[in-house]
Amino acid sequence: MRIAAFGGAYANPYALRAMLEDARARGCERILNLGDLGGFGAECDAVWPLLEEFGVESIAGNYDIAIGRGDEDCGCGYSSERDNEFAQLMYDHTRAATSAGFAGWMSGLPGELREEIEGVDVHAVHGSPLAVNDFLWESLDEEELGLRVRESGADVLLCTHTGIPWQRRIEGTLVVNVGAVGRPANEGRCETSYAVLDLQDGLTHAELVPVSYDWRAQAASMRAAGLPEAFVETIETGWWTTCLEVVPPRERARGRYQVYRDAVPGGFAAGDGAGWAEAPPYEDRGRPVVSMFGTEAFPARLWIYSNFHCNLACGYCVVASSPRARRREIPAERFRALVDEALEEGFRELYVTGGEPFVHPQIIEMIEYASDRLPTVVLTNAMLFTGRRARELERLAGRERLVLQSSVDGARPETHDRWRGAGSWARAMEGIRFARELGLPLRVAMTETPENRAEVSQLAGLLAGLGIEGADFAVRPLVQRGFAAGVEHGIEVSEGVMAPELTVTADGVHWHPVGADLESSPDFLVARGQVPLAEAKRAVIERFLELRLEDGTLPAAFRCAV
Repeated sequence: MRIAAFGGAYANPYALRAMLEDARARGCERILNLGDLGGFGAECDAVWPLLEEFGVESIAGNYDIAIGRGDEDCGCGYSSERDNEFAQLMYDHTRAATSAGFAGWMSGLPGELREEIEGVDVHAVHGSPLAVNDFLWESLDEEELGLRVRESGADVLLCTHTGIPWQRRIEGTLVVNVGAVGRPANEGRCETSYAVLDLQDGLTHAELVPVSYDWRAQAASMRAAGLPEAFVETIETGWWTTCLEVVPPRERARGRYQVYRDAVPGGFAAGDGAGWAEAPPYEDRGRPVVSMFGTEAFPARLWIYSNFHCNLACGYCVVASSPRARRREIPAERFRALVDEALEEGFRELYVTGGEPFVHPQIIEMIEYASDRLPTVVLTNAMLFTGRRARELERLAGRERLVLQSSVDGARPETHDRWRGAGSWARAMEGIRFARELGLPLRVAMTETPENRAEVSQLAGLLAGLGIEGADFAVRPLVQRGFAAGVEHGIEVSEGVMAPELTVTADGVHWHPVGADLESSPDFLVARGQVPLAEAKRAVIERFLELRLEDGTLPAAFRCAV
């Protein structure tokens, strides 16, 4: 026997009719409705005749129970104040727009369906076997999934409520979340979904079926009813713009928007001691939610470690670079591909660092390629601008999108050389002067140490004489990572207290550039190998949301960039 199962009609008669006609065309002999006929859309009463026309068998969802009883809220199961605020808006409309006859019909619906069909024990519920408003997410841990499966004990468990379709065998039970037919599944597509099950001789096969329908008619209907534009946008784009807090990190990270606007931290103004590269402002279109990526909490800034070997072995290098460091180099071809990906994924600036990037044999052409396409900052100790490299550096002069960022850690050689090696201050200053003569834009950062704290104003004056002043000079703290792990006066950092800045190395993708060395900062690794930047962004956002759930906050920004 072939059976169709759907949930979440959500007052969308246009999608429901398309789905019912498709089910009949596929030869479905029975059609099961798992509940939530109202909510989100404007025309709740219009779905009733469709159920009767197609002979749909129905159970109650939380919406149907609430409307049938005349409750004051939908009983959706949200815990967030903002989620409940939007849910209440929709419930109030549904309650006012649903006829007494339809509400009475809903009040008589059973809470579940349990039946043996073709030798298969089928259990149909709205939320889960635990509760009508329980969210059966695919990302629940194995213990939580098993708890719900064991509570049912069926061969097949059908559910909806989450709005995101999935299927999987768990402890021998085929669990099929049919998604929602009245609202898209937060994937950037306007299609909705339902499930088709084939049951025969004790065997089951399930297929999740997309539903194409006249979503423009649904959007027009919602606008005509005066429903909030944020709800209409979901119909038109396929991205959820409300009721996000209930969605677990894994599922939420796949969507375009992850948090409510007022949950994004701000105030990362220049001059707080960590650097002075602020996140580009995100586009404000007035919607209640935002994407984490592109905000101050997850800047649209990509870091690429061109290499890790270096001509120096600075005592506080967070990635333990040195002439003897394990060689990890990104070839020019891979670098160019990353730049192209960065453009496609919406990154708005690129930072190239190391090691010492100018040790890389192809660095000039790499910088040229990047700065032709994106604002590019190259971090360098400025000590290798001699001979062939000096001539090659001339090719970079006049590039409007290029900035060189160097480090000087004191106004005197003794202070700087204490951490960076004998003679390094003089060579760094010589390199900075040479780059300045070429007309290259320059920035300088000073890493604060016990030895140089009293020299900030002196160094600022020295650099001002070279035309590096104001916002082009900053002081940042010493971080206990890499060679500086455990160093006194350094600050401790972790992904739990740092906003992410996506960083790519030859080893993989990392949370932040200060933790890009796999050996000394394995906790900052997001994913190994050559991971697409789209996937890397999702992984970072998912972890970000997990951290937020652990303590109810968002990590603060540590602005390593200048």
